[in-house]
Amino acid sequence: MSAKAVVRMPGEGKELNLAGKSLRFLVAGEDTKHTSMFDWTLPPGFFTGLHVHRVQEETFFVLEGECEWEVGGRKITATPGTYVFIPPGVPHNIGNASGKTARMIMTVSPPGHEHYFEELAKLVAQSSPPDAGAIAELRERYDTTQISTLRK
Repeated sequence: MSAKAVVRMPGEGKELNLAGKSLRFLVAGEDTKHTSMFDWTLPPGFFTGLHVHRVQEETFFVLEGECEWEVGGRKITATPGTYVFIPPGVPHNIGNASGKTARMIMTVSPPGHEHYFEELAKLVAQSSPPDAGAIAELRERYDTTQISTLRK
């Protein structure tokens, strides 16, 4: 972890291509000991699938578009300005049921989830459709128990 402030001007920060859209690292484990933060663009029809974390806490704040989320059994239509905090143990599915791109800020605590996204981007780029077994193993290594299937 660095002991200096992190400033990201528009367009700065490591960027991955995930499901054909941008996921930009705003702050990661090398910068902080408490959280990681991402600027995540979700393509239409993308869903994480229902899953749960044992340790991680997540937050989401919608900037653009409309998302359809399931959090703790509750269905939510998330429009710009919608915020959700998900503590460990709460099943959730983050997705975009609209026909347009959606964009959000996501935090994950503790940090380290950036490594999950890096590995996932590589897996997804290797084959189409991606190897479901490899993705399941990756998710388990990064504190994610999948309950229903990922949809892209």
